[in-house]
Amino acid sequence: MADLSAFENRLRKNLKHWGKWARRNGIQCYRLYDRDVPEFPLIVDIYGERVHLQEVDTGWQMDEADYQSWLDAVRQRVADVLALPLDAVALKQRRRQKGLEQYEKTGREGVDFVVGEGRHRFIVNLDEYLDTGLFLDHRNTRRMVEQEAAGKRVLNLFAYTGSFSVYAAAGGASEVITVDLSNTYQDWARRNLLENGFDGPRYEMVRADVFRYLDDAVERSERFDLIVMDPPTFSNSAKMQGILDVQRDHPLLVRQCLRLLNPGGVLYFSNNLRTFKLDESLVDECELQEISAQTVPDDFRNKRIHRCWRMVKRAL
Repeated sequence: MADLSAFENRLRKNLKHWGKWARRNGIQCYRLYDRDVPEFPLIVDIYGERVHLQEVDTGWQMDEADYQSWLDAVRQRVADVLALPLDAVALKQRRRQKGLEQYEKTGREGVDFVVGEGRHRFIVNLDEYLDTGLFLDHRNTRRMVEQEAAGKRVLNLFAYTGSFSVYAAAGGASEVITVDLSNTYQDWARRNLLENGFDGPRYEMVRADVFRYLDDAVERSERFDLIVMDPPTFSNSAKMQGILDVQRDHPLLVRQCLRLLNPGGVLYFSNNLRTFKLDESLVDECELQEISAQTVPDDFRNKRIHRCWRMVKRAL
């Protein structure tokens, strides 16, 4: 078993730095450790008074008994460093996922609790699903959306639990439409909006396949001022009319969004496919700027955790 002292020392060092940074910025959820020490391929995320601990699949082979002992020791060491009870550390063995697997249930019971991100509040669950309900790597992007949402009609596509919708509403959007195919996440997004005091007809929830929604919205000549689109890399959900492949399908998705935007309207488009290449022809169809360097937060060592573009529809 690898010597745990290197892992513990790095945790303590990171906690001293990022803990102070988080308190200064009013952030309760942040990334503390991301495979900093190669012998410990783990991700440690802080969610208030709890921890989301993920083991990243490396393909390493280990005797099952030794492996379980190693996991148990790592989990205990995380609890010790953070001065938390062991049951506050949710451990997940992270395998490479495709499509909507990242949103699926783990089969374990989970407890919903509320965390703060600045002046916003979000419901998270560290156990029941493979992901938590709040993607920490888009903290900066959410802030950008809030800063330019005032008075705008906003569309949030592939909305998951609606964190972008909360930020848009907080920024004074005239209307926010939240689109996702999952009943579970539509309900979660609605609860997040309510948790932040946003209710009523200005905040519409739409359960729909995004491809179909976009087709129908174009047909209806809908218009928006601000659109956020953060699709999964791949999805073959039985509820969809087809299969989503973000590399193949992003030109269609982006062009449909541009059709819905008013002149001068903005599309934030992101994804986390490591090998993603933006279709070069889109450069000619809008004012386009990659903003990934600004949207990946300081607490993420992996500066390619996602890629993000700000696209502006040209005035007629």
